[in-house]
Amino acid sequence: MNALNKLAYDSSGTEKVKILLKVIRNTKDDRILGILRLLLGGLFVMTGLMKLFVPMLGEAFSGQLLAANIPFYTFNVWFVPVTEVVVGVFLLLGLFSRIGSLVVINMMLVATYVHLVVDNPDLFPLQPEEPIIPLVSIAVAAYIVWCGGGAWSMDLKSSE
Repeated sequence: MNALNKLAYDSSGTEKVKILLKVIRNTKDDRILGILRLLLGGLFVMTGLMKLFVPMLGEAFSGQLLAANIPFYTFNVWFVPVTEVVVGVFLLLGLFSRIGSLVVINMMLVATYVHLVVDNPDLFPLQPEEPIIPLVSIAVAAYIVWCGGGAWSMDLKSSE
């Protein structure tokens, strides 16, 4: 009986959590997948830190939120960069890579919207105005959701 069938028929709550975690963290020793995960994690750590500590980029991000009419501006101007750093660290470690990639997909969907709605090139200082980076990030994150964290990940160590 595979893990998902066992999850559906087992009555123990603790056992269900263990099986679900095993399914979520399951991956294979794929080096290309590992490299993509490391690149995506590095990108998120860097962009989050730059939004927090480089004033010009923090102001540009703030302007993007305002220009796109993103709700809860005061909350998001801090929450998004901190979340980018945390998710990036999880991806770099390869810990719960699938969950981290789902967060990435959601964040990049909003980033794609911002790129399409905001018309001011000054608000995109280190990136193209078109949503190239968000769309590539969505594709890589979707691959990680599908296959897991790959080589050099903590998820792989728990899969063995």
